[in-house]
Amino acid sequence: MRIKKYSLLIVCLSLLFAAGCSSERHKVENPLFDNILDIAYTPDSLYRYTPGCFTNMGSWMGFTIPQKDKWINGFCGPFSFYQYGWKAVSIAKVSFQENSSELFTPDSINYYPGGIFISASVADKKIEQELIFIDASIALLHIRPNSTSTLLIEQDFGQRQHSIERIQEDNRIHFFSSEKEEYILCFPENTTFKEGNAICNDVSPEGIYVAVLQFFKEGGAAERTALIERANSILAQPQQYVKENKERWEGYLSAALRENMPPEFDRIAAKSVVTLISNWRSPREALYNEGVVPSHAAYYFVGFWAWDSWKHAVALSRFAPELAKNQVRAMFDYQLEDGMVIDCIFPDSSENNARDSKPPLAAWAVDAIYSQTGDLEFLREIYPKLVKYHEWWYWKRDHDQNGYCEFGSTDGTTVAAAWESGMDNAIRFDEAQMLQNHPDAWSVDQESVDLNCFLALENRLLKKFAEILGVPLELKEKAGNPEDYFFDTEDGFFYDRRIQDGSFIKVKGSEAYIQLWTEVATKEQFDQMFPILKDEKKFSTYIPFPTVSADEPEFTPNGYWRGPIWLDQTYFAISGIRKYGKSAEADEYTGQVFDRLEKLREGGAIHENYDALTGQQLKAPHFSWSAAHLLMLYWEYGE
Repeated sequence: MRIKKYSLLIVCLSLLFAAGCSSERHKVENPLFDNILDIAYTPDSLYRYTPGCFTNMGSWMGFTIPQKDKWINGFCGPFSFYQYGWKAVSIAKVSFQENSSELFTPDSINYYPGGIFISASVADKKIEQELIFIDASIALLHIRPNSTSTLLIEQDFGQRQHSIERIQEDNRIHFFSSEKEEYILCFPENTTFKEGNAICNDVSPEGIYVAVLQFFKEGGAAERTALIERANSILAQPQQYVKENKERWEGYLSAALRENMPPEFDRIAAKSVVTLISNWRSPREALYNEGVVPSHAAYYFVGFWAWDSWKHAVALSRFAPELAKNQVRAMFDYQLEDGMVIDCIFPDSSENNARDSKPPLAAWAVDAIYSQTGDLEFLREIYPKLVKYHEWWYWKRDHDQNGYCEFGSTDGTTVAAAWESGMDNAIRFDEAQMLQNHPDAWSVDQESVDLNCFLALENRLLKKFAEILGVPLELKEKAGNPEDYFFDTEDGFFYDRRIQDGSFIKVKGSEAYIQLWTEVATKEQFDQMFPILKDEKKFSTYIPFPTVSADEPEFTPNGYWRGPIWLDQTYFAISGIRKYGKSAEADEYTGQVFDRLEKLREGGAIHENYDALTGQQLKAPHFSWSAAHLLMLYWEYGE
């Protein structure tokens, strides 16, 4: 295993948790990843969402650190990602029983890879609290006073304080937030209870542990009992589970971080790992496999999207390969009989979108997983599904059967066809019309350069997989030669082409980067194209490689797919330039991305997209595919 010097510092995360060392010592020993993300938020309404949570292990609940100017002496939450709402302002608000009405003053806060920490004081007394996740259903809270004390642990439900049903049983407090979810606090055996609150007597400076459980009632009584028994076993030997959390995060960072990289780049890579893991969700209802949602900070991202999933899997293959495999499996769980992989899937399958697919990057994801793991059985499992999906494009999305495919839809709408491209409102589709291929299949009336380059890469990878598996590759498709077909020698650039007359759709956009990234373009074509990419008035903007050239009339730096930076496209461009021998230039562009994206080096969240001219954060924070591609840029830097 490649061991990164900074990853070894993750050991002190557990030392702080287990030995009760001060937050000041923690900050000195591991400064690089301190406050990796700013998630300070105190909910003033149980119906208003947070800009980000701490969550882990595929859990459907999350917590925030309270804001210092709206301090509550306990972590805020839980927040339910399933029902998208706060279940409490704070499920465990901690104070000293003898002066419980006095206000605490916050001393320090920290969100580090694998846990969150707060410290606050009242008079000469201090309480430190730390929270980690044990699994998808259980979080473990460690509470440490600075002297032997009696602690009072209350639940703050805000304006719903008197409407929440609470039941105390044995060493537990249960509260029921809905017909589907139950939350349970499990306390040490000697805890007493008064008026729904927990009183923990004679707590030493080593502190106590409290387990926070999320239970979905559909699991039934037996599953509920088993969850409670597991929580009690964790409370009996908490250090074992603290150690496992430490080792898990040490493993993530050891695998993800490289030797001899700039420390500020290491921080960005660690933040990317944290972002992906925070968006991990366990199987739930009609999501039969675990995976990573695009962002936990937007209510509409509670499922898995196809090309997002392929990108997530490539990044995860380095440090969480089993999760990467299951991310791929999750999308193929809904592969249709004709081979189509549908756009997106949700816990409630009635919300699935089968009107369109997404760009074919599944084989790329599988190749990354196989390259990292050598898992032949996984490759054997997925290979026939990949072949079926590949052939589907030429069956259902090649209108004139000339070997060049188009994006399309199952319902004949241009909006779903644009979704299938992944570039929902791209300028190149402004004049597109629909053509019917089959009763359930339509294409836009233009053949897309990016789609056909993705398919060319997929074709090469399928041949590779067939050789590894020792099986014949028998594809029904008859692919064309995209390097010749889509290149305009007059402009020295790659464009989509109209089916009707073969004319180029002359919008200079990020779809042309894919010719380079897939290595379909010839060296001569690259040499003609590179001066356009280097032009600061076109593609070498403040943040390089926007979705369209900055001199296009319709360019809008905050206009979704009409000008902003999407980091997958920027990655495709930089990686493609590197593949054609321009490593120094690729490194310079990567440095610009890492240096100029707003708040990336500090505690700012990784966003869905960015303003190409300013680096301003746009759209959803904590965005998974942005994090995935930042990791890819980091891994390729200097290569």
